[in-house]
Amino acid sequence: MQIPSLSTIRKELQHKEPKELIELILHLSKLSRDNKAFLYFKLFDTETSTLFIDTLKEELEIAFFKANKNNYYLAKKSAQSIRKILNKNLKLTKDPTARIEIISFFCKKLQEFGYLEYRHPVIENLYALQVGKVEKLIEKLHEDLQYDYQKLLETLKKPYQ
Repeated sequence: MQIPSLSTIRKELQHKEPKELIELILHLSKLSRDNKAFLYFKLFDTETSTLFIDTLKEELEIAFFKANKNNYYLAKKSAQSIRKILNKNLKLTKDPTARIEIISFFCKKLQEFGYLEYRHPVIENLYALQVGKVEKLIEKLHEDLQYDYQKLLETLKKPYQ
C-alpha cells in the first residue's frame, strides 16, 4: 500500500463531517501514547507551556533517579535513554523558550548526577550536542531574551572551560 501525500489527506479531511473528524482523531490517539500526548498538549497546554515543562522535568528527573550509573558503560546507556525521552517530548513543542528550559534542565541534571565525571566521549559528546542546541535556540530569540539566557548558556559551558 502506498501512503498518500499530506495534501491528499488534507483535501479528504475537508470533506469529512465534524463527528467523523472527532472519531478519526480519537482513533489516532488510541494508536500510540505519543499521539495521545501530542493531542493532549495541543488541546490543553497551548496557552501556557509551563505545565508541559514541569511534567517533562518531573519525568526526566524520575528517569535520572532510576538510572544505573555503576560504571561508565551503564551511565552512557542511561544518559542515552534519558536523551531519547527528551527528544521524543521536544517534538511536542516548537516554542524555543520551552525547548531551552527543557534541554538546559537535562544538561544540569547530567552535571548534578555526575555523568560528566566519567569523562566518557559518548557522554561528553551528548552533553556538547545539547549545549549546542541551546546555543542555536538562543540565537533565534529576541535580543532581550538572548541576554537572559546567555548566563544560563555560560553555566552550561563551564564543564568544558
